[in-house]
Amino acid sequence: MKKNLEQLLLLIPDASITGERNKIIKAVTHDSRNVVPGTLFICLTGNKVDGHEYIQQAVELGAVAVLVEKQIAVPAGITVIQVENTRTAMQLIVPAFFDYPARELRMIGVTGTNGKTTTTYLVRSILKAAGFKTGVIGTIQTLIEDRVLPVKNTTPDVVELQRTLAEMVDADIDYVIMEVSSHALALDRVAGCEFDIGAFTNITQDHLDFHGTFDRYTDAKAKLFRLLGQEGNIKQGKAAVINLDDGAGKVMLENTSCRAITYSIHTSADIMAKDIEVFATGSSFRVTYWQGEIPLKLKITGVFNVYNVMAAVGVALAEGIESTVIQKALEQFESVPGRFELVDAGQSFTVIVDYAHTPDGLENILKTAKQFAKQRIIAVFGCGGDRDRTKRPIMGKIAAEMADVVIATSDNPRSEDPDVILTEIEAGIKEGLTPNKQYEKIVDRRQAIGRALSIAQAEDVVIIAGKGHETYQILKDRTISFDDKQIAIEILEEMK
Repeated sequence: MKKNLEQLLLLIPDASITGERNKIIKAVTHDSRNVVPGTLFICLTGNKVDGHEYIQQAVELGAVAVLVEKQIAVPAGITVIQVENTRTAMQLIVPAFFDYPARELRMIGVTGTNGKTTTTYLVRSILKAAGFKTGVIGTIQTLIEDRVLPVKNTTPDVVELQRTLAEMVDADIDYVIMEVSSHALALDRVAGCEFDIGAFTNITQDHLDFHGTFDRYTDAKAKLFRLLGQEGNIKQGKAAVINLDDGAGKVMLENTSCRAITYSIHTSADIMAKDIEVFATGSSFRVTYWQGEIPLKLKITGVFNVYNVMAAVGVALAEGIESTVIQKALEQFESVPGRFELVDAGQSFTVIVDYAHTPDGLENILKTAKQFAKQRIIAVFGCGGDRDRTKRPIMGKIAAEMADVVIATSDNPRSEDPDVILTEIEAGIKEGLTPNKQYEKIVDRRQAIGRALSIAQAEDVVIIAGKGHETYQILKDRTISFDDKQIAIEILEEMK
């Protein structure tokens, strides 16, 4: 990928330029470690790091131009582009540098507090069954067909995202199914992306440490649906797929100027689920829609997954996929790592690992467990440090009300004292606890999982919630390897 600097400067006409304009730019980055000869280095001012302090390092590695927002000394021969806000300028320059790859792809964005990952994988399975080449960008990993790329954020920053999309164009990908987080929408990480389909799963309390209020959090999600009707869009066939059973579904509809496809269990909608049955190892129901119905017998369980399936069906129908293809793909779909994932080491009780880390997510998985649990439900969970503290007692209360035994433990404590986090969870547990139930606080997560498994009896259900697919734990001074599923298997093998 190459661009003449003159072309990129046309996008930021108010910039002040010092130095040669006629240069070939071979790369664009805001991370000095990624600079190669011919790079335009963008200096971002963050909370902890100021990119302006890394100009010398960038120049030594081959940067030929720098984008700055403050007066600063720069080595001779380097073109200096000064703007009021480098982040805003970056959002204009980077998509153009990569030739606006989203315009060459069919872009499906999925937003919501819970269900994004499962919905994207359900959509992927349908599109692959229909013969399309797919890419996925999300929490677990980035996929270019079956090639796996690691991820840092649910939605990558502008540079990484546009570079990845350009790779997908080069790989002849037809569809990109992308988790679109509220952070990404609020921070314009998706700048330069023209979406074709937007899907809304639900919204519950999360990320208030970042957004401040629930209304602002909701509005950030709604931005995806405003983007579908944005001036300057060049692709046709836009659609918004929206959960009407969620209170914020109405807000998403109000922000949608394109075709809306609604789905629901309890409210009259375009797509509905009927005759729902939930088992430990799967579920069955009928999906009704404007042209008929699709009977389903699935290998995934839980009413929350019924909603995810309806969202995926809505996307597929919007794209004209045949109902027979949808049915076959969904019935063959097995699971997403860390999403209500069964752990089977031959034990006499059920063990489930799930990513649930919000009040609604925890309630959903415990509610599902209650539908098939023959004996007790034992819940192991924690809350992340340096994140929304208000949800800690709420989750504690939900666990105490819905489980028989609660073991509060560490999630990713980060810089916070784990004991303080558990004390805040405990306040909610005590509020929801009844005399016939019990709880414990165990800071060490491995010990907490071990305790739950050691007290589990035949036909109990052990839920290990919060980390799901994650293979690490973030502590105050280091990050360690930690995989809930693997830990559970090791302990169960030891117990034999």
